[in-house]
Amino acid sequence: MNRYITQQTPHGSLHGQLELPEEPRGLILIARAHHAAQDAAISSCFVEFGFAPFTMELLTAQEMQFADATQNVPRLTQRLIDLLDMIRLDGDMEKLPLTIFTTGDVAPAAIRSAAQRDTQVKAVACHGGLIDRAGGQALDLLMAPLLMLFNTDDQAAKAAYQRATSHLACLHEMQTINIGEDPATPAAVWFLRHLPG
Repeated sequence: MNRYITQQTPHGSLHGQLELPEEPRGLILIARAHHAAQDAAISSCFVEFGFAPFTMELLTAQEMQFADATQNVPRLTQRLIDLLDMIRLDGDMEKLPLTIFTTGDVAPAAIRSAAQRDTQVKAVACHGGLIDRAGGQALDLLMAPLLMLFNTDDQAAKAAYQRATSHLACLHEMQTINIGEDPATPAAVWFLRHLPG
């Protein structure tokens, strides 16, 4: 089953899609600042592993016109929190163990929201992103096991992860992948390892 989901904000609409296979192992919230070409391939990979992927934009079309919109960690965090609250009340999603997969600029917001919803979010995987921008408090409070995936040439994200590790009390691991390599497979394996049951 496929569902198209719209979330209203004061600045316009956010759009997403839920793909619900038979008896999914869990729900993966694929959090993006905006739609990306690789979303469909990532969703398909997660479905092959038995997950229900829920891909959601975190910025409106109007907001994306501003160059620094993806750097607004508080706004992206609040959007994620709102989505997590919506999931808890949604009949198709509320009972599924929840994980978050994200890339790049949304990574700090994913850390913050997972830290604030520590009983709801069971694991997190980030493909790149400067996670130290989440701040020491959020990194200290994060309980969900964290996988960081880095492209071989992404030195900035690797350095940010090394800075963040002094705060991380949760289980955390890093893996390097080749440019163009599918990040969804190692993320799915990580989620399978850390979901209850």
